Amino acid sequence: QVQLVESGGGLVQPGGSLRLSCAASGITFSTYVIRWYRQPPGKEREWVAFITDSGNTNYADSVKGRFTISRDNTKNTVYLQMNSLKPEDTAVYFCNARSIMLPKVYDYWGQGTQVTVSS
Repeated sequence: QVQLVESGGGLVQPGGSLRLSCAASGITFSTYVIRWYRQPPGKEREWVAFITDSGNTNYADSVKGRFTISRDNTKNTVYLQMNSLKPEDTAVYFCNARSIMLPKVYDYWGQGTQVTVSS
């Protein structure tokens, strides 16, 4: 059974930091591209960052320079270090694992973790 479990969310003041974790089980983790998405209250889910199986990364413009995605394949875990947090970063954060082995696409989601940035 495949599971992705996010953790590390919480309440933080503007300018603060949080580190989210996404722990995976039931998949060959090192072969998956891992993405973080977020869904602000009342808005659509949006992509935040990704890291490939080879460690390449990319970020949405809104978080570039403030967020860092990394992975530890020995722990089957991806991290999202979030610095200089802003109120507009408030959202439920989800991790997604995807692997394409044609003709199949393997796509898994976690349950989300709440991040609230407020004074």
